[in-house]
Amino acid sequence: MTLADTTTRGADTSAPLLPALAERWSPRAFDSTADVEETALRSALEAARWSPSANNSQPWRFIVARRGSGAFDTIVKNLAGFNQVWAGSAAVLVVALAETVDEEGRERRWATYDLGQAVAHLTIQAHHDGLHAHQMGGFDGAALREAFEIGERFEPVSITALGVLGDADALPEPLRERENAPRTRHPLERIVRVHD
Repeated sequence: MTLADTTTRGADTSAPLLPALAERWSPRAFDSTADVEETALRSALEAARWSPSANNSQPWRFIVARRGSGAFDTIVKNLAGFNQVWAGSAAVLVVALAETVDEEGRERRWATYDLGQAVAHLTIQAHHDGLHAHQMGGFDGAALREAFEIGERFEPVSITALGVLGDADALPEPLRERENAPRTRHPLERIVRVHD
């Protein structure tokens, strides 16, 4: 499968979806020479800012690092080995933090749920603007906490790679195979229970 074949990988949906939802996918092949324009990055972060949250608490923070910066290198160094292989080619890495305890010491029970929505909004806006995103859970949160002096009220939850799609053939196996594999999901009937 060539780069042209993978730029749009529309989902085989059972109901109509917005194009940005149906065409969104999570590549590992990023163009290591392409940058993300400031306007597109700001729009993705703005989409996260305007996502819903419990009681409008907005319990999210983001550490944003561009390729070539010391912060970017620190994030890559603390990714799980599997993710280190490809994520360094992305233009931007975004560490997503959930504020799990508020300033008064009260638990924010829905913080990680709300953060997930914020990252989803970021991802869809990025895709709408011609970028690709890949969210990761494989990283050393304790090391990132120390490196970026993240306070105890905040929990590193995920890292999102953002950038321009690259050539899947540049990936080593088995990543290349996974990159080119058909997109699949469980049938809607398996995940939804409707009660009359």
